[in-house]
Amino acid sequence: MANRVYVVGVGMTKFEKPGRREGWDYPQMAREAGTNALEDAGVAYDVVQQAYVGYVYGESTSGQRAVYELGMTGIPVVNVNNNCSTGSTALYLAAEAIRGGRADCVLALGFEKMQPGSLASTYDDREQPLGNHLQALAEISEVLFPPAPWMFGAAGREHMAKYGTTAEHFAKIGEKNHRHSVNNPYAQFQDVYSLEDILASRMIYDPLTKLQCSPTSDGSGAAILASESFVADHDLAGRAVEIVGQALTTDFRSTFDGSAKNIVGYDMTRQAALSVYDQAGLGPADFQVVELHDCFSANELLTYEALGLCEEGEGGHLVDAGDTTYGGRWVVNPSGGLISKGHPLGATGLAQCAELTWQLRGDADRRQVPDVRAALQHNIGLGGAAVVTAYQRA
Repeated sequence: MANRVYVVGVGMTKFEKPGRREGWDYPQMAREAGTNALEDAGVAYDVVQQAYVGYVYGESTSGQRAVYELGMTGIPVVNVNNNCSTGSTALYLAAEAIRGGRADCVLALGFEKMQPGSLASTYDDREQPLGNHLQALAEISEVLFPPAPWMFGAAGREHMAKYGTTAEHFAKIGEKNHRHSVNNPYAQFQDVYSLEDILASRMIYDPLTKLQCSPTSDGSGAAILASESFVADHDLAGRAVEIVGQALTTDFRSTFDGSAKNIVGYDMTRQAALSVYDQAGLGPADFQVVELHDCFSANELLTYEALGLCEEGEGGHLVDAGDTTYGGRWVVNPSGGLISKGHPLGATGLAQCAELTWQLRGDADRRQVPDVRAALQHNIGLGGAAVVTAYQRA
C-alpha cells in the first residue's frame, strides 16, 4: 500500500515580465521560492532528502545550480522537463518518492527565465517533439503561427462549430481570470478589464484575443512534501495538506483521431482526472476550488468538460451561469490563472500547488474561497503530459 503524502510548505516568487527585475537570474528565483517553502514548513534544508527541479529553458544541471542556493548536502537532485506541465511533474515525482517509501521529506522546485514574445524552439537541427501534433492539426485547421495560439484557438473554433459556443464565452473566462488576479500579489498582472476590453484587445488567433492568452513570465515556485511519519515527528499536522489523488498521463492514440481538442490534450486530462477521482473517492462536485491550465481561455473551457465539471459541449453554460467564479459551484483559478498570474513554464504547476494549499489552510487572504474542503489541480504540457492532483485538509 502506498504511503500517504502531505504538502507541508509552499512558496513562490511574484511572476514578472521577462527581464523586468534586473539581475534576477534563476538561482535567485529558486532561492526565494525555496526559502519561502522551507520557512512555511518550519524545517531546515538539511532534512530534505531528495529534490526534483523543473525548468524548460536552461542548461543541463541547472536544477543543481538552483538547489545549491538552499544548501549543498549531497542529496539526489533530478532535473525535470515536461513542457508546460514541468512544475507539476516535479511535484508528481517528489510525491512518488514518498509514496514508495524512498524518502520522508522531498523538495519540488520549479523555475523559468524566459525570453519575451511567443514560445520558440531552441533547436532547428532535429525533429520537433510537436511535429506530429502540428501535422495532424494542419490537416483539419487553417495554419497560423505561432503554434501555441493556433493549436488552442483551433480547438476553440472546433468547439464553437460543434456546440454553438461563442467568442464571448471565451472572453468571459479572460475577464474572470483578470478580475481574480487583482487580489493576488504574486500575479504578473493585477488589472481589471471589462468584457468589452477583452473582446477589443488585439486578435491573436480568432477567437482568442491578447487578453485571453497567457504571457511569458519569469518566476519560481516550490513545495515541501512529507510522509505521515515526518508530519507526526515534526508536529506539522496543523499545516499539512494531503495529496489524496494524483495522476500523470501522456498522449493516447486518440490524440491523433482528427479532433483538435485531443491534439491539445483533452483525452490526457480526462483520463488523468478519472484516475484521480478513483484514487481520492471524490468527484467533481466534491471540490470547492480548482486551479487549471488556462494557457488560453479556450483551454479553460475545454478543461471544464475534460475534468467533468459539466458534460461535453456544456462549458459555455457554466460560464454564462457564473458557476466558475465566487458565488458559483466552483471558484476556478482564484489566483488569476496563467492568463493573468503569468506562466513561467517550470514554475506554473508549483504555483498552482501553493495557491491550493493556501486555500485549504484558509490563508488566501482576499482570494479565499469559503469553506474549502477539497481542491483540484490541472496542469498540461503539449507533446505531451497532463498532471491532475487532488488535495484535502489533513
